[in-house]
Amino acid sequence: MSNFGRSRGGAPPQAQRMPPSMLGGTMIGGTPRQPAGNTAGPNNAAPSGPSAVVQVTEREFEAEVMQSELPVLLEFAVDHSAQSRQVAPVVEEFAREMAGKLKVVRIDAEKSPLLARELRIQAIPTFMVFAEGRIADGVAGVLDKKKMAALVEPFLPRAAGALKTAELAQLLPSGQVTPVDTRDAAAFARAHLPRAVHIPLEEVPNRVAELYMLGGQPVLYCRSGDKTKELAATLGEQGVEVAFLEGGLLGWESDGLPIQRGAS
Repeated sequence: MSNFGRSRGGAPPQAQRMPPSMLGGTMIGGTPRQPAGNTAGPNNAAPSGPSAVVQVTEREFEAEVMQSELPVLLEFAVDHSAQSRQVAPVVEEFAREMAGKLKVVRIDAEKSPLLARELRIQAIPTFMVFAEGRIADGVAGVLDKKKMAALVEPFLPRAAGALKTAELAQLLPSGQVTPVDTRDAAAFARAHLPRAVHIPLEEVPNRVAELYMLGGQPVLYCRSGDKTKELAATLGEQGVEVAFLEGGLLGWESDGLPIQRGAS
């Protein structure tokens, strides 16, 4: 048996992000220890039906990963590894949730030893993100869905006009953009983004000209971002391009960015 996934007792270590040198082929840290106890139980059972995770070997790696049109989250695992079994249902669930946005691939490091050596895989599991035919990021260790999402998020396809909270926060001080709060008037009066103006969601299509009379490029936002994303797509189909804030006011608040309380 190889050293991949060999039990050494104790609790599993924290996931470790690969240093930039690893992304070019330098060795990552040592093999994580296995979690104590039996991790393969009923609560970790994989969902029924066909797997959303693509099983790949060295032979299919070029076509399935390097030539993929979608970003790829690649997990190096080992069948007999307790940690691989522990994370398998989480990876499966994540793959189902990300269908159409991300390809999730699993490679058994022992069955594809040449590829594992080429990529200097030293820890099981190891997660790597491939985007546009290159390694974009990587983490060694067990990940939950939140950490998987954070790992792949910078490389996911984005809707036309989508702005991240950090991008909007960077543009606001210069006046290049003007946030447009599309919630109801009472919600806007309680709290809104700095420098925001208020135009109710249902009125936006009839007030498009007004949007472009604002001091900066209009950026629509709502509570969670879903409604303004749909509205931006609808306006785009009509030839009107308008930006929207991903995650809406909730995303802005969760990132700890400033909120203006009360009326402007």
